[in-house]
Amino acid sequence: MTFNGTWKVDRNENYEKFMEKMGVNMVKRKLAAHDNLKITIEQTGDKFHVKESSSFRNIEINFTLGVNFEYSLADGTELSGAWTMEGDTLKGVFNRKDNGKQLTTIRTIQGDELVQSYNYEGVDAKRIFKRS
Repeated sequence: MTFNGTWKVDRNENYEKFMEKMGVNMVKRKLAAHDNLKITIEQTGDKFHVKESSSFRNIEINFTLGVNFEYSLADGTELSGAWTMEGDTLKGVFNRKDNGKQLTTIRTIQGDELVQSYNYEGVDAKRIFKRS
């Protein structure tokens, strides 16, 4: 239950390049870099309830580890995939519905930070969150 809590984005690394590779237009990339994203994670066994709130949208997601589900990114990109737990790491492997390409997201706790790492077509990025 390491991930339980509310996390507010603190900083990004290579996030704009990642969004560009994902096909997000320049205006949306500029706005997304300052979206004030806050994530609340509640884990009960292998079930997760995640609330995401930002300047652009509020969404709640429920998922069970290892079970495929569908999800839309803030820019409207639709994905299908699943989260798994590998040790203390949450790993999400998702396929885009529009082109079938894979997006991998990894969440780890490092000290008092939640580090969310992304990889899409060879471009890596990170969003680092602090407990709020």
